[in-house]
Amino acid sequence: MAKVSETYKDHIQDDLHQLVVFSLGVEEFGVNIMQVQEIIRMPDITRIPRAPDYIKGVINLRGKIIVVMDLDKRFGMSQKALTDDSRVVVVDIEGTVIGLVVDSVSEVIRLQGSNIEQTPEIISQKINAEYLKGVGKLEDRLLILLDLENIVNETAK
Repeated sequence: MAKVSETYKDHIQDDLHQLVVFSLGVEEFGVNIMQVQEIIRMPDITRIPRAPDYIKGVINLRGKIIVVMDLDKRFGMSQKALTDDSRVVVVDIEGTVIGLVVDSVSEVIRLQGSNIEQTPEIISQKINAEYLKGVGKLEDRLLILLDLENIVNETAK
């Protein structure tokens, strides 16, 4: 289902969204800042035997064990080697804390709801449409908005 539901569309039209912007390859993605707990440099990650290939492993973050997911693998995108710019975006989705490996984090932006469009069909074919909330239109670029609830909930199953 590639379309943003009408209720969601009506709900977001007038809202001002604060988003954390990060990149995977050449694409830019945005997630709701209220879901981001923190952004950390790449720590040592302990692999988990027999975990799905998109699960990089676990980290110990101040005494709490957190699962770390590789979003490149999760989305079936070509993987890029980790660099000094690589980060783990730690998100809290309804009490589930998970780390997301991204190529880099660039900024926090404010985006008017009227600048959010439904996800184009072509993008929905590359990335599972359930992972997407829409596309944000900025002056000079487009931003793919992720539905972290669906990404995390599917991982937790």
